[in-house]
Amino acid sequence: MTPTATTSTGPQPPADLLITGCTVLTHDDQERIGFAQDAAIVVRGGIVEEVTSAEAVAGRAAAERIDARGQVALPGLINCHTHAPMVALRGLAEDLPTEEWFNDVVWPVESNLTDRDVELGARLACAEMIMGGVTCFADHYFAMDAVAAVVAECGMRALLGEAFFSSQGPEGRQRSLEFALRYAGAADGRITTALAPHAPYTVADADLTATAELARTHGLPVHVHAAENRDQTDASLARHGVTPIEVLSRTGILDTDVLLAHGTGIAESDLPLLERASGRTAVATAPRGYLKFAWPTTTPVRALRAIGIPVGLATDGAASNNSLDVWESMALTSLIQKSTEGDPRWMTSRQALHHATLQSARAVGLGDSVGGIAPGRRADIALVDLTGPHTQPVHDLAATLVHSARSADVRTTVVDGRILMRDRQLLTLDVAKTVRELGERLPALVDRSHGRRIQDYDT
Repeated sequence: MTPTATTSTGPQPPADLLITGCTVLTHDDQERIGFAQDAAIVVRGGIVEEVTSAEAVAGRAAAERIDARGQVALPGLINCHTHAPMVALRGLAEDLPTEEWFNDVVWPVESNLTDRDVELGARLACAEMIMGGVTCFADHYFAMDAVAAVVAECGMRALLGEAFFSSQGPEGRQRSLEFALRYAGAADGRITTALAPHAPYTVADADLTATAELARTHGLPVHVHAAENRDQTDASLARHGVTPIEVLSRTGILDTDVLLAHGTGIAESDLPLLERASGRTAVATAPRGYLKFAWPTTTPVRALRAIGIPVGLATDGAASNNSLDVWESMALTSLIQKSTEGDPRWMTSRQALHHATLQSARAVGLGDSVGGIAPGRRADIALVDLTGPHTQPVHDLAATLVHSARSADVRTTVVDGRILMRDRQLLTLDVAKTVRELGERLPALVDRSHGRRIQDYDT
């Protein structure tokens, strides 16, 4: 694929950032994945100004330059559903079914959370994601003011929502709304916000209806767990005669711009409802956690794509996934989809890259500004080094990126034209300091002797 370039009749003003000599992942007008060789990316004002040849910018002045020979420039990866502060609970609840995981460990521990715990967890999570080429994440958690402050400081992009349960009373929903209104457009526009009801099994229909009305009134999206697994769908049918997706439909949530987390329990009967909501609905899939919990089904990506629902890649929280590695999610999504569909031709490497780029951007409501490296889009870029022995030789670049490369191959991460990591050195976060303080706070955080829990898992 040939790089695009702007035409000029005179000297070009200095660029803010000039990346040269790389191979750039591109999308054509049909959204097909391609690669521009020996290319250059010109960034000005946080926006990609040109994608052209390295030769065309020889001698061009720039405030910052990156020689990216041997590297591939990808649109920054997007973690479409996570609970970033839960990295503090990484490995705390292992080898448990979902109900015990929530009730016996996670929700009792979360009753101990302070704003400082959330902040430290968010710092560690953002460092991990930046080092893995993730430039944007959709977070659904508590004490989100602390997370917003970390996002503003570290330079990432984020869709943030203050989670709430009906057990908190109307105050929980109100806090979610107030947070969304307070932080919309914060951090120089890098923060967008959503209303964040936890799930249909923890938020009553009346509260979901009220949330949908608030979303429409204030022009806010909704980020909610829905049909997470088949057990939830079966329990909802047995108790209420409707699936979780039908609950979201009848309460008006599907009439808003909504991001559904997981969806491994989406039933075939749900597809017509989702199709009617296409254009406003997206799903985030986080396959590693489904394998750990031994859920019998996975997100029906092929069926969702057939009805026009974008499916973005996610990790969920590190308490269940142990990792915020979207690179791994991309590879696992491709492999699990092949196995589930019984079709090695489905979820090709190029299709997986499409989910990791444009579809993930659409899932978090940023499809017009990120997800691609092209003139006019925000300069969110990950530079990946493919010179290691595990990525050589390269016969099929898309396959190498999806199935051979690793998050540790990311050399440099850029958001809005600002370099957050260069040559594996984090520039905006102090990991050692964060780990030290978090370690000091862990004994109080993980104490469960009080016997409290913030919620009951009973679908």
